[in-house]
Amino acid sequence: MTIQGNVVSAEHKFVAKSDMDLIRAVQAGDKQAYQRLYHQYIGQVYGLCYRLTADKMLAEDATQEVFIQLWRKMGNFQGQSKFSTWLHTVTTNVTITYLRKQRGWLYRMLNFEDSPAVNEVDEGSSSNVDIEHYVLKLPERARIVFVLHAIEGYRHEEIAQMTQMAVGSSKAQFHRAKHLLQEWMNNESA
Repeated sequence: MTIQGNVVSAEHKFVAKSDMDLIRAVQAGDKQAYQRLYHQYIGQVYGLCYRLTADKMLAEDATQEVFIQLWRKMGNFQGQSKFSTWLHTVTTNVTITYLRKQRGWLYRMLNFEDSPAVNEVDEGSSSNVDIEHYVLKLPERARIVFVLHAIEGYRHEEIAQMTQMAVGSSKAQFHRAKHLLQEWMNNESA
């Protein structure tokens, strides 16, 4: 990257100058800059981790792992895309890897009645919260594919690569998620 005065090279046209200054400071090992970056993005990272894990404690742990990995991987960010896009990819990959390492997590998720995510939804909640409630109930693979495709906008080819599944499996899991969500929502309205 070349910075001349207040001008950032065209290579970094997607990153605002102030963000790029902060990122470069973090890449140089500035811990205070890293704290500012952490506070700026913690909400987004936790939100994505929570949608992928469907569990507050796992989301908190995954978020912590994302920021540990972020400190280690900051040198890989070159500024050729928006930092938030790059961070989103790092968050998704770290969270999926984190989920794979969690023994017993799938069993806890299959026991929906005891899930804090289900118990916290109150009777007067809005339809968006209801939909979120149902997304959290989806089986792990279906939920991950649904969140990545329907909410985050990834293509099935990208999801397949991230999750190490076939493209057809990604599409099947998405179809399964949609079918389950429709079934649950239809049962509720009946």
